[in-house]
Amino acid sequence: MTEKLTSRRASRVVRWRRTTLSVLAVVAVLLVPIRLWVAEPLRIVTESMEPTLTPGEHVLAWKVPALAPPLGRGDLVAFAHGPGPLYVKRVVGVAGDRVALRDGRLFVNGRAVPEEYATPDRIDSVYFGPVVVPDGTVFVMGDNRANSFDSRAFGPVARDQLRGRVVAVLWPPSRLGGTP
Repeated sequence: MTEKLTSRRASRVVRWRRTTLSVLAVVAVLLVPIRLWVAEPLRIVTESMEPTLTPGEHVLAWKVPALAPPLGRGDLVAFAHGPGPLYVKRVVGVAGDRVALRDGRLFVNGRAVPEEYATPDRIDSVYFGPVVVPDGTVFVMGDNRANSFDSRAFGPVARDQLRGRVVAVLWPPSRLGGTP
């Protein structure tokens, strides 16, 4: 009788392991294409987007442009610029725009842009431009303008380098689902 119980337990363990491995395989098969073509979670690693996003937060980058409104000024985007993690920055200029910073304030096409997400007193005495954004590109900046490696340093970003639009905060739980 004891042999039968031991045999049944061993058989259950084997079935449980097979089921678990099968479920994990299915999940992996489904998640890889989703991450490649639909949406990708990203971890914020620098202070360049403060106060909007802080290091350690996780966001979701949506990769399907056909299911999203056209990209415009104010949107957050993820893009590749060299090896390493993707950058997350804010689009401040689109093709044809003339972008400048005057005493830390953003000007697009000669007009001051109100930016509730950027803190002007953190970026006082910062001047840049004006530059005209070429066709097929966007001009991006971090919200923490005094501490951001962005288009002011490496130029406009080609639209084909954009990997997705940041649409939601995934972590921490207190900000889950919030829009950046």
